[in-house]
Amino acid sequence: MPDFDADFDVVVAGSGGGIAGAYTAAREGLSVLLVEATDKFGGTTAYSGGGGTWYPCNPVLRRAGTDDTIAAALDYFHAVVGDRTPRDLQDTYVRGGAPFIEYLEQDPGFEFMVLPWPDYYGSAPGARDDGYRHIIPLPLPDSDLGRYAGQVRGPLDTERLGTPAPDVLAGGRALVGRFLAALDKLPNVTCWRNAPLEELITDDGRVVGAMIVHDGTPVRIRTRRGVLLASGGFEQNADMRTAYGVPGSANDTMGGPGSTGGAHRAAIAVGADLDLMDQAWWSPGMTHPDGRSAFALWFTGGIFVNQDGHRFVNESAPYDRLGREVIRQIDSGATTPPFWMVYDDRAGDIPPVSATNVSMVEAAQYREAGLWHTADTIEGLAEAIGVPPAELKYTIERFNTLAAAGVDEDFGRGGEAYDRVFTGGSSPLVPIDTPPYHAAAFGLSDLGTKGGLRTDTRARVLTADGTPIPGLYAAGNTMAAVSGTTYPGGGNPIGASMLFSHLAALDMTGSPR
Repeated sequence: MPDFDADFDVVVAGSGGGIAGAYTAAREGLSVLLVEATDKFGGTTAYSGGGGTWYPCNPVLRRAGTDDTIAAALDYFHAVVGDRTPRDLQDTYVRGGAPFIEYLEQDPGFEFMVLPWPDYYGSAPGARDDGYRHIIPLPLPDSDLGRYAGQVRGPLDTERLGTPAPDVLAGGRALVGRFLAALDKLPNVTCWRNAPLEELITDDGRVVGAMIVHDGTPVRIRTRRGVLLASGGFEQNADMRTAYGVPGSANDTMGGPGSTGGAHRAAIAVGADLDLMDQAWWSPGMTHPDGRSAFALWFTGGIFVNQDGHRFVNESAPYDRLGREVIRQIDSGATTPPFWMVYDDRAGDIPPVSATNVSMVEAAQYREAGLWHTADTIEGLAEAIGVPPAELKYTIERFNTLAAAGVDEDFGRGGEAYDRVFTGGSSPLVPIDTPPYHAAAFGLSDLGTKGGLRTDTRARVLTADGTPIPGLYAAGNTMAAVSGTTYPGGGNPIGASMLFSHLAALDMTGSPR
């Protein structure tokens, strides 16, 4: 056994979803060290526009009058995820969100509201079209964070475009901020930034500590109850993406800068089993002049076409489903990036994309980079983007015919509730018939990898034979996702991350769940 520099009951690596585990452990009376690898708290969670969580039948939804049931939510989740992940793990997630919100609301610092967001597989049994499984945190002033004021990651425009950070935290920043404000009131919590976890320390098969490099200095921390790994995925690590066959590029991920797979590697070294390592939370990405394709949604018009000028997908589908179809097209050779959003001038020359996550810069920069094109005719636009003019003309004529009929016989656009969210419930089949015509380049983006350490319902990390590694827990994108190869609904990634972090902490306290 090495000498230790400090002792805590619990070490939590990662301040996105992991912050819920740090809060729970500290609230239950344990001494906690929360370590964040980067200079800001929040990880990928802080980038979320809404900071939403998918927790069926939680108190916020019940107060709003939902008639949902856990049985219906289980039917939905099982139908969507199938047998790709253990059924008891799925049940733990679906059933656990409501009690977790009840736990948080005992603290007046946590306030939530309903943000209706339809389930992402609207045709599946038990799907909720009205969106009443999704809640978000209320905004709060950054000044409410006490000693942690000014230390929450994001927004993306601040980090990528240099815009000033707002004084009021919203979305994922508000969720992280509310946990930090709560931690500021607890005396038994220590939070370090610039402190990646480099290694797990074991004794006779049990994890008894961790090597943390804090501000460049290695520090050995002994843990009496356990280590929770919740430091994100490995989307920022190009070598790991290649090794595990993750499509796309680290250049185009929306994951936080600390998501380099360090926790994965530390756990593998002590015998942790892995699953879903080729998976991520996918999305189409609008390509910006800096060469990065960033997650985009809220399309109010336009269609996607490939290099042959052919439409190939339901453009209004939930982003992960849309991204997975892009991957399938690329893998089959049917589509070669970039693909193009083609639209008309009915709303001007800016692409009909209302949520780009990273704001658009001046249009001239996109044009100079060859990312946006305009022409008076469809044939001229086809030549500008390098697709066959006759094929693009036929594609547009076919789409306009479908739009006039109000039914997308080719790809089902508008067939589910989510498809119509961004058009106010009306058909998203908007004709392309008002010249001049425009095209904007798109690529594949992701919200982080979702493959990681295999766990049980208590978030304990498992070996290949299914045996828990004593003292080791995982959650968030460090944990193999409970949703398997699907994305059931908005708020699923953050919701699962927060919940399993909470359950890990409860297990370390010995508290009943």
